[in-house]
Amino acid sequence: MRICVYGLWHLGCVTAACLAGAGWSTIGLDLQGEVVANLSKGRPPLHEPGLEALIQDNQRAGRLDFTADPSRASTADIVWITFDTPVDEADRADAGYVIRAVEMLFPYLKDGSVLLISSQLPVGTTHALEQSFIEASAGRTVGFAYSPENLRLGRSIEAFTRPERIVVGIREARVRAVLEPVLARFTDSILWVSVESAEMTKHALNAFLATSVTFMNEVASVCEHVGADAAEVEEALRSEPRIGQRAYIRPGGAFAGGTLARDVMFLTQLGVRHGLTLPLLGGIIPSNEHHRQWPFKQLSARLGELAGRRIALLGLTYTPGTSSLRRSPGIALCRQLVAAGAIVVAHDPAAEALPADIAGNVARSTSAITALHQADAAVIATEWPEYRELTPHDLMPVMARHLVIDQGRFMSEQFAHAAGWQYVTVGTPL
Repeated sequence: MRICVYGLWHLGCVTAACLAGAGWSTIGLDLQGEVVANLSKGRPPLHEPGLEALIQDNQRAGRLDFTADPSRASTADIVWITFDTPVDEADRADAGYVIRAVEMLFPYLKDGSVLLISSQLPVGTTHALEQSFIEASAGRTVGFAYSPENLRLGRSIEAFTRPERIVVGIREARVRAVLEPVLARFTDSILWVSVESAEMTKHALNAFLATSVTFMNEVASVCEHVGADAAEVEEALRSEPRIGQRAYIRPGGAFAGGTLARDVMFLTQLGVRHGLTLPLLGGIIPSNEHHRQWPFKQLSARLGELAGRRIALLGLTYTPGTSSLRRSPGIALCRQLVAAGAIVVAHDPAAEALPADIAGNVARSTSAITALHQADAAVIATEWPEYRELTPHDLMPVMARHLVIDQGRFMSEQFAHAAGWQYVTVGTPL
């Protein structure tokens, strides 16, 4: 069995490395020569804990190699589509980019092979690709399947290799027979459904999580004005059996990164196309955008005029465990603070170079303590574990004012009850 993983950004690199790690002969294919050249040297395009070592180990073992030559896909029994679907700043996905890339590969697909799609695409895309392939098949038969990705930036290898379940959409038993031995190496819980149900599952899951985030943040906003503590409300909700301990109801920052928003937009666009009224889904993005202003509003409320104020941002990346700044809340806050005339000093243990529009106006510090020197406020923008080592005792003589803005209560154990500190979290009474 040989597998070709097509599309080598985050999803593709993790998929290829984990498949090779499970013993499968794997080819990573991408048409961007620079990406392939770096991967051939064992360097993935972005940081993910353990990924570089996993790639290099499997390259040395001869189970994994990378290519920019699409004809190499003709040797594969499974071609796994793993493009990270591009999303613009308005959360609109460019599904056409992925569709065109897949159609370009049609001439190279082996007769009898299986095309497994995991890229985030609107329901109905797999069927459209099936129809497109029929026109280009030249007598070949290829099975199509869809399995929604379920990775987590910073914990992707664990998510891929030890999933609680895998959802796979298929149309024929032959496709299941090809895919099952591969997927069974990672879990014995595989849910086989129709292709359209698998596509819809991804939309519904991410829209549900997005709804949960915005719901709890709206509740927390009310808590701030009526004397309730959102943390206590959360605890009470989790004790309700109909909600449960694992519910996605922790008040905190707005969701970011594009993944949740992409599926919310897919569903709302499908609603428009089919003449449906979807008021709940239509309110998610506006609510989330409103909540995205929370850190800036809290700084303004507590410091007044921000011009000349020294603000320390701890964390810049989209999430801990990655180097990506794409759609990072920390970067968005930097832009707001720079526009307001604040002096911004930031620290992050893994962040890429800052975007050009703010690079000259945001100082980068080599340590968190240095960033906090004489700061009027500290903002916990990315929850890197090393920031939990900071204590009120350490920071008391360092900062000019003892103000910590921490949306997700990440440092509550140290600061929530520390004397002399103003510790502000989402849902804390004003």
